[in-house]
Amino acid sequence: MPRKLLLPTLVALASALIVAQAAAKDIIPAGTLLQCTIDEPNFSSKTALVGDPVLCHLGPLGAFGHSVFPRGAMLGGHLQDYKDPGRFVGKGWIALEFDRLVLPNAEILPLSAKIISAPHLKVDAQGDIHGKGHPKRDAVEWAIPVLWPIKILTLPARGPYPALKGESRISLRLMEDVEVPFPTSARSSVPIPPWANPSSALPSSQLLRPASYTQQVSGPPPAEQPSSPLTVIALKGGPAFLAREYWVQSGQMHCISEDGEQKTFALEKIDLTQTVYVNQERKVDFVLQSRDAPVEQ
Repeated sequence: MPRKLLLPTLVALASALIVAQAAAKDIIPAGTLLQCTIDEPNFSSKTALVGDPVLCHLGPLGAFGHSVFPRGAMLGGHLQDYKDPGRFVGKGWIALEFDRLVLPNAEILPLSAKIISAPHLKVDAQGDIHGKGHPKRDAVEWAIPVLWPIKILTLPARGPYPALKGESRISLRLMEDVEVPFPTSARSSVPIPPWANPSSALPSSQLLRPASYTQQVSGPPPAEQPSSPLTVIALKGGPAFLAREYWVQSGQMHCISEDGEQKTFALEKIDLTQTVYVNQERKVDFVLQSRDAPVEQ
């Protein structure tokens, strides 16, 4: 590769590293539909006041082969406003506002979500939950004098209050984008190649073979551990190389293994996303450096 193309190549590699760092988070776009279950036995304006908190257990949401929300994630909100049903006419309603995402590790992320449906209840365009009632029928019955005695007897009884009973599953629409940290549990559920295991001590000659997820290494572990952690250089297609030193020169990646074996790979054969991800899991810094000599003027 000409030296004049080295700088654009390094810029492209740095951009890929930034993208790989951003891949540690999942971005849930606005408009995504969420499902959650109310953690209340009977939530209504009869059992809560304006400002009282409410929790809703999130259901699974899949993206790119894994669950976005870790197990135990919840939506947090509060009772925003309400209206009790009238004695003569009119139905009651309640308005819930969900404004935060509570993760199992006690991390709280701000969000904005609007309720779009609730079981056996009507939800309007503003997200208010309306209770059942018969306002038109009540108005007609009050207009007929013959029915007045019956209406007077039932006058003390208000209409039904809108209530979310225990285990009520509601649907919400996400109003703004939300960044959720990539769940560790989802990563651990994906089969990991042998070279991605931090405790793996496979020689570089075996790592350059196609990775097998069921491969096991027999024999006693090495007696001595390296003084500094090795860096995993993942190649496209599955193989990898454990490098003690690595650098970029003349458009190629030069790597030296722990036993002194030197390998050279073309930059386009390096899987940067997998390399950054695996080394992050192993708590090893992956930094590209160039050893090209300056161009003589």
